[in-house]
Amino acid sequence: MALRRAGKQHGVTLVEQIMVIAILGVLAAIALPPLARLLHRNRVQVAQTDFMAAMQHARNAAITSGQPTLFCPTRNGTQCSGGTRWESGWLIGHDPDRDGQPNSSLRTGAAYAGITILGDSGRPLVRFRADGSALGTTNTLRFCSRGQSEQALVVVISNVGRVRGAKASAVEAARCAAAQ
Repeated sequence: MALRRAGKQHGVTLVEQIMVIAILGVLAAIALPPLARLLHRNRVQVAQTDFMAAMQHARNAAITSGQPTLFCPTRNGTQCSGGTRWESGWLIGHDPDRDGQPNSSLRTGAAYAGITILGDSGRPLVRFRADGSALGTTNTLRFCSRGQSEQALVVVISNVGRVRGAKASAVEAARCAAAQ
């Protein structure tokens, strides 16, 4: 039989519990803003990666089918919207008659909530030729989280059809922020 010492307490007092909860609250308040920025940055990176993969798919579809293929912003998933805002979604489709609208939809992408995606003015779509080149001049899409333009990213499509992602310059980030 074990003997207990008289007067020794076992357990945690209410004051100690309140102090632990207060410390956890302070630590959570300190960690929350950086965590929110991390989530915003991650959403922008996911959107950038989605666009790069979709453009590569559009380019490959043009090469394998031998038909001009569009990559364009859409609001309804069946037609190109003709604007420079891409956050409502995108569309890939063949455009053999070259009228700027796909004759058939090959693939669509969903909307990106909380993100601004802005294309070049005068470039409402990307058209890949049968040889994989992109018709026209270099096109740049800017990606930024609303209120977090310092973390902006870009996707650049060259005339030869090369698609690359990069961090946005200060000018591109400011342009994206101004469009919000």
